[in-house]
Amino acid sequence: MKFLKKKIHKHEVPRKVLHVSIGFLAIYLYRTGYQPSALVPPLTATLIPVATADLLRFYSESFNKLYIRFLGALMRESEVRGWNGVVWYLVGTITVLAVFPKDVATLSILLLSWCDTAASTFGRLWGRYTPRIRTGKSLAGSLAAAVVGAISAAAWWGIVVPSTPAYPDDPVGGVMWGGRLALGGVEVGGGVALAAMSLLTGIVASASEVLDAWGLDDNVVIPIVSAVGIWGLLKILG
Repeated sequence: MKFLKKKIHKHEVPRKVLHVSIGFLAIYLYRTGYQPSALVPPLTATLIPVATADLLRFYSESFNKLYIRFLGALMRESEVRGWNGVVWYLVGTITVLAVFPKDVATLSILLLSWCDTAASTFGRLWGRYTPRIRTGKSLAGSLAAAVVGAISAAAWWGIVVPSTPAYPDDPVGGVMWGGRLALGGVEVGGGVALAAMSLLTGIVASASEVLDAWGLDDNVVIPIVSAVGIWGLLKILG
């Protein structure tokens, strides 16, 4: 039992389960009509006590020990003496919901939830057998992020968005992609456009997972860089 518990902690199983589940929660909120404008205030209100508690850990060893006792299973070893990834997760999520179109923002949250988890999982399993891209990032992890990103985008724009009803309070431009792309001066639609956009999204997701942006946490880099990349592609090709 002790061996199993150690393995679970080593491979960050509780953390990854939470990470993945947030993606499904984001889809549920999107499909049931929750608007970014309604989600940003409560998320911001949540960020304040979470960040305050994290800050308190730096000044109180006894509080830090209590904090780790209850939430340590959801944290990486590096977070025991540093900022909890939840803080950056909230910062990244709030930013994309406040700045980008609804479909782009939600997809970037899915990429954070699923691509980051895939990169970490496959990187730990097979990263030692593939070239290292930078410290802590392997080709195996990056390829996993690209594949999961492409599949996520295909499911998002091919199934979820088209099957979600329009709501009276939907923001203007909430669905940025109309299902068509201009590739090489030729406009394409249908499966070709979806495949191309999914592939490009996978590349963006992988790049955002690898990027070292001034040492910032992946939980804030991945959603923001992904959203910027997808938004830029749609502006150019959409």
